[in-house]
Amino acid sequence: MFNFNEKMDLQHKSNDILTIGELLIDMISEEYDDTFECQTYNKFFGGSPSNIAINTKRLGINSLVASAVGHDGLGNFLIKQLEKVQIDTRCIQKVDYSTSLVVVTKSKLTPIPIFYRGADYHLEYTSQLEEAIRNSKIIHFSCWPISMPQARRTIEKCIEEARVNNGLVCFDPNYHPMLWEKGEDGLEYVKSFIGKVDIVKPSEVDAERIFGQDSYENHIEKFLALGAKLVIMTLGKDGALVSNGKETIKFNTLAEEVMDTTGAGDAFWSGFYTAIVKGYTIKDALRIGFAVSAFKLRFIGAVVDLPTIEEIKEIYSL
Repeated sequence: MFNFNEKMDLQHKSNDILTIGELLIDMISEEYDDTFECQTYNKFFGGSPSNIAINTKRLGINSLVASAVGHDGLGNFLIKQLEKVQIDTRCIQKVDYSTSLVVVTKSKLTPIPIFYRGADYHLEYTSQLEEAIRNSKIIHFSCWPISMPQARRTIEKCIEEARVNNGLVCFDPNYHPMLWEKGEDGLEYVKSFIGKVDIVKPSEVDAERIFGQDSYENHIEKFLALGAKLVIMTLGKDGALVSNGKETIKFNTLAEEVMDTTGAGDAFWSGFYTAIVKGYTIKDALRIGFAVSAFKLRFIGAVVDLPTIEEIKEIYSL
């Protein structure tokens, strides 16, 4: 069990976090417009695992990202963004499919995405990826890669290797039915994955999509019953509930200004992971995660120029 007042016992390895999954383009509307009638969209670096890799690197720990992009200008753009923050791109595979893209409305609530998938789910399990898993303290992935058979097999092998090498395995259960092939029971597959990981961070929307309408507390109990060891349920403006199965803690939001919610969850993960690696207790790491998320909410786009953990703590009086 994870004790909130204790530090997390991570293995001594050369890389702090390996994020596995989508690397893609976010096309975000210039105006707040959930009807998609806006005429202007701007291009941003995107993909939840890749956002986390850049954020954690900027916050001060080592990160790697494993993903697949196309042999095209958008793929080159994404790789260059990783290289700008000095992330090793040896686990970025180039495949003969177009780089994936998401069109999303700028929003102060939950963004509305439209998915255009190509290269992202053609990620293969390679010797380089296996080596990266062995050398990483934390392994993170989301629902995107497990929603398609090709990448799903890769993720299954990654989890097996991470378990053999005592890595901390974390899962963002950001289930969306539009990501899955018609006729496939994505919900049951997502549920089957929860028992294979250590930490899950569903939003209230994710939990409702997976389990249907219920109270936040009952949703958390359902994640725990499936085998998660730590459940972090984010509730937007209402903060978050976090449970280790024995104790549940309520956290209030630190956000005072909301410009765009895209990537807010990724920012939380990034602050939490960085603090855990730097030796903070789980409770303090959670506070830092919410502070990093609050900072990101002040800007448009999933990835922003984050300050150091120490500066974040000073901004939010932690």
